Amino acid sequence: MPAFAYTIELLNSGHNRVDFRCGTEVLDRYLREQAGQDLRRYVATPFVLHDLDTNQIAGYYTLAATSIQVEDLPEALRARLPRYPLVPATLLGRLAVDERFQGQGLGAFLLVDVLWRILMSEIATMAVVVDAKNEQARAFYEYHGFTMFPGQPQRLYLPMATIARQFS
Repeated sequence: MPAFAYTIELLNSGHNRVDFRCGTEVLDRYLREQAGQDLRRYVATPFVLHDLDTNQIAGYYTLAATSIQVEDLPEALRARLPRYPLVPATLLGRLAVDERFQGQGLGAFLLVDVLWRILMSEIATMAVVVDAKNEQARAFYEYHGFTMFPGQPQRLYLPMATIARQFS
């Protein structure tokens, strides 16, 4: 684990978002220009990995409510679900690590926090859903147990039952 001191906290006006650079402009721009608005409008909840030693944002992720059309899931999973057209899920909308902090396992560290935070929530969610931005992101999520939705190569999910087993 990195030798830095970190805290994961809700994005606030005291965080320096201007200097964040992850190597993907759309993710950088989102943090700088949109994340605060999404939080205030209850559209998404951004959490930042704050490096206490440098007072910089080392990484961030966003969570939002979503739903999954049951027909989009594999038959084996559908058979165990109620016969609702939609089931609740949590969208991991964005996850990024600043270039200065990459290669230290912080993406996986953030993902563990995501999964734990969702598992501990008192709101029902059947799975965590991600829309991978590119092949590298998809490989990251697949490495961590996410499964591709049939016919949707960039959309992946991880069932809550699997997450619960990982933390038991």
